[in-house]
Amino acid sequence: MKEVTFIRQNIEKWRGYESIAEDMAVSTPDDVADAYIDVTSDLAFSQTHYPQSRITKYLNNLASAIHNNIYRNKRERWTRIVTFWTQEMPLTMWEARRELRLSFAIFLFSALVGMVSQLIDPEFSRLILGNPYVEMTIENIENGAPMAVYDGSPEGSMFMGITMNNIYVSFIAFVMGLLTSFGTGFIIFRNGVMLGAFQTFFAQYGLLGESALAIWLHGTIEISAIIVAGAAGLAMGNGWLFPGTYTRLYSFRRGAKRGLKIVMGTVPLFITAGFIESFFTRHTEWPDALRLTIILLSLAFIIFYYIVLPYLRHHGTATEN
Repeated sequence: MKEVTFIRQNIEKWRGYESIAEDMAVSTPDDVADAYIDVTSDLAFSQTHYPQSRITKYLNNLASAIHNNIYRNKRERWTRIVTFWTQEMPLTMWEARRELRLSFAIFLFSALVGMVSQLIDPEFSRLILGNPYVEMTIENIENGAPMAVYDGSPEGSMFMGITMNNIYVSFIAFVMGLLTSFGTGFIIFRNGVMLGAFQTFFAQYGLLGESALAIWLHGTIEISAIIVAGAAGLAMGNGWLFPGTYTRLYSFRRGAKRGLKIVMGTVPLFITAGFIESFFTRHTEWPDALRLTIILLSLAFIIFYYIVLPYLRHHGTATEN
């Protein structure tokens, strides 16, 4: 059977199954079971005859959505907490790998914009970071304590304030996806420009090495989490901008669910980054080797959890299936 004939014969039926995938309450248990069996049967046929086709991917996603709805009300064991972080999150990040790459590209480009802008106009940092903050930093540099900004508050209150602010920023990056991907892209771009200008500002005062060790001690995890949160917003925004073979509403809901799971997964990262910034970063007297080791360990964790593990989980699942 030609692919176009296969699609024409079944497209209306599949669209009806989309409503079941969205909300099982509209159907009886028997209807849900029949829909799942029917979709998996069509999926098997499509995988056999059109393995590289978009319709095969569509049916696989539709079958997965119905399957998840069937089992989501089952009583969860406590081990679900473990499987969420070791299985669900990595697989979700694999699905969002394109959005993650795009988020990283936007952030990298914007950081370069901030760097070049600061090099061209040394007053640019005042525009992007605020005049009071720049004046305070210059005063700290003149007093021989360039990183004193990280030692201005008690550790406990600083930890709470920084962590809550970072979580707020991540959710804003996600929610801005409601304004399509451009809203989230703006948040990523703004944060990247700030970082590029901030780091270059210190370099202009001959403090590139010292500032990098202090900033990236906590920033490796914090900036990575912002990029991941940006990927969550892009996933939601792209869901409604590029619905593909789905209806626009269904694609948006699917992207929103995936994005919400991703952004919730950044909360532990921001807690960790806030703890490091509040309790570790202020200790500029620590050996450079120790601080560099913390930075490299943080980077290794980010690369493993958000790039390597999703790849392994996806291909392990594919092999099992």
